[in-house]
This record gives sequence, C-alpha cells and structure tokens, in this order.
Amino acid sequence: MKLLVINGPNLNFLGIREPAHYGKETYADLLEKIQNYCDEKHIDVAFYQSNHEGDLVDRIQQAYFDQVDGIVINPGAYTHTSVALLDAVKSVQIPTVEVHISKVETREDFRQVSYIRAACISTITGMGTDGYLLAVDKLMEHLSHGD
Repeated sequence: MKLLVINGPNLNFLGIREPAHYGKETYADLLEKIQNYCDEKHIDVAFYQSNHEGDLVDRIQQAYFDQVDGIVINPGAYTHTSVALLDAVKSVQIPTVEVHISKVETREDFRQVSYIRAACISTITGMGTDGYLLAVDKLMEHLSHGD
C-alpha cells in the first residue's frame, strides 16, 4: 500500500504556532510518528507540505501518476476556502481522509465550512496528531474492503 500525507499552510510550524490548539509536537515529530506507524504496518508513505494552494493541487494531481492508493490531507486554512483542492481530490479519485489536529467544529464560525470534505471518505478532527494515524487506519480499512 502506498499512501501520501499532505499538509497545507502553517503545518510546518507545528509546535510553534498556537500550541494551545495544535500541541507542542513539531512538524518533524509528526512525520516521524506517521513514518514509524506506517513502517509497523508495512505501508509505503510519502510526505508533502506547502503553504501554496497551487503546489498542493499539483501534488494531489501527481499522486494519480504515482499510483498512490490513498491520501491523508490536512489542508489547513485551505479547508475553508479552496474549491481548487476539492476539485483536485475529486479529479484523481484516490480515497482521501481529511484530518484536523484541533476540533474545528468548536472553533470560529468560518472553520465550520470544509470544501474538501465533499470529496473525502472520512474526516477526523480533534484527535491531535494521532488523528493522522487514525486516518491511515481508515484508509487501510477502506482499501482492504473496497468500500
């Protein structure tokens, strides 16, 4: 199984940016946690982070050509603004799980809108960085059952 973990704007500032919402783990800690988890499950995982919407769209599209089996995505603020990311995920038709470290549904009103959610098989919020591991599990279950 081949997975791609995509992180949007400001996720590279984990541990620095608003630790009350996002925790004290760094971005490097997050990648190591996911890598170790995937290694245990014999999953090939790649990572991508960008603060630029078009770069994220390009990487989603590249996943199609790379024959990625599943995508875990935390679009960051683009969750609430980007039809382009929604369209990209819809176009590649790769099972995708949306992840948010904080519990976005209890935060500001604008965070209640998720454009990308319409193209995702599941959404995980408020589980901290462990949400990424749950997303990996959701994809494994989905892909093994052909749901």
